[in-house]
Amino acid sequence: MNDLRDFIRLLEEEGELVRISTPVSRDLEITEIVNRVSKGAPEKNKALLFERVEGFDVPVAINLFGSAKRMALALHAESLDAIGERLQALLDPRLPQGFKELLGRGNQILGALKSMAPKPAMKRNAPCQEVIHKEDASLDAFPILKSWPLDGGRFITLPQVITRDPEKNTRNVGMYRLQVIDEKTLLMHWQRHKGGAEHERVAKVKGQQIFPAAIVLGGDPAAMWSASAPLPPNLDEYLLAGWLRGRPVEMVECVTQPLKVPAHAEIVIEGYVDVTEQQPEGPFGDHTGYYTPVEHFPTFHVTAVTHRKHPIYPATVVGIPPMEDYWMGKATERIFLPLMQLFMPEIVDVNMPAAGVFHNLVIVSIKKRFPGHARKVIHGLWGLGLMSLTKAIVVVDDWVDVQDLNMVAWQALGNTDWKRDIIVTEGGVDQLDHAAPMQSYGGKIGVDATAKMPEEGHPRPWPQPVQMDEATRQRIDEIWHTLGLG
Repeated sequence: MNDLRDFIRLLEEEGELVRISTPVSRDLEITEIVNRVSKGAPEKNKALLFERVEGFDVPVAINLFGSAKRMALALHAESLDAIGERLQALLDPRLPQGFKELLGRGNQILGALKSMAPKPAMKRNAPCQEVIHKEDASLDAFPILKSWPLDGGRFITLPQVITRDPEKNTRNVGMYRLQVIDEKTLLMHWQRHKGGAEHERVAKVKGQQIFPAAIVLGGDPAAMWSASAPLPPNLDEYLLAGWLRGRPVEMVECVTQPLKVPAHAEIVIEGYVDVTEQQPEGPFGDHTGYYTPVEHFPTFHVTAVTHRKHPIYPATVVGIPPMEDYWMGKATERIFLPLMQLFMPEIVDVNMPAAGVFHNLVIVSIKKRFPGHARKVIHGLWGLGLMSLTKAIVVVDDWVDVQDLNMVAWQALGNTDWKRDIIVTEGGVDQLDHAAPMQSYGGKIGVDATAKMPEEGHPRPWPQPVQMDEATRQRIDEIWHTLGLG
């Protein structure tokens, strides 16, 4: 699999894609269809290819990542957990035992390095540059969606936005929505905690009014998803994509900007960001389930548009969860779990449920060993990259399945003492958090829902949970098929 077209073919072979030939409008109608599909029965939740968008020759591909299966296929894996296990094996800090294990570890590391090593950029014949528009470049050729009734306009929603640090020249690839102002102008909504916003800040410090950027649509689905990955600063997202796909992302030089872009993309919008030209952006029906209010963001000016001869326009729709972005976030959760465990090996599992919209709730299970252990994990997560924006962290014991929200609620609501077991503090929160009294700063809570020790202020013995013995379970397993219970 090398590009979006290969992915669409794979989804079709797997029964995960529905082609829609009924004419539909880019304004609101596609969103209503996707919303029903995302929230309907799991067996009806499919990727959609709208082949006839009114007024356009360009089809729209959407909900591509909207299930665990499709998300795993996009990342070239059998399952999301399999990717985490692969990363865990690569990061294993233990010394290899014996020559065979040493050789295996060496081959793993060598393979990872090969997959991430950048290739020389293509000079010509890149699929994304089959058609080149410079002076006549226009965004009007593409069915850019208006998603919700009160949106401030039409928005590009599934981009890979490429910028370089004006000082260090390191590349950042981010997924930031872009509002269409006219055929050659967009507004760049990068939140203050994101890499693109940091590049804007550095440009301002250097007195640099403009800097180059490119908006990439399509390409290998691993590269598309990697733009959303919360990587540490100055770590290139396309290196992660290369590791996921097992080979580097092939790049090509832009035609009007000093940047490289994925050669197998569908559409590339080249241009520059003017940090002095801030305009009101929004409202936008966001992944929080609410409209993000109008705020000022920098302007992006188009200098060229390149694309395939018959491009496909990829998009996503966000709104009240669950929607496609939940599964993109679930991939982040499973892949980055080994990195959390590298810093905090007591962590057993993590769940970022759909209702928490990523940054509002993180549930963690740990192997508790000492008094205050849960609080150590809570503070540790608040100090770990973009986990610092989490509003609520709930910590449970290792035997609690954090993916089972009923079990978590049983522990967190029925087995805690609210006077003793919570931490309330203030700190950074997501810029989209409308409940915070100040932008990007508000209250946060940590809940220690683990079994308490005497040293933690619980002198009474903590009871054992009610569980059946293993012999009885095995006996019932043996006779279950005779009981007529299915």
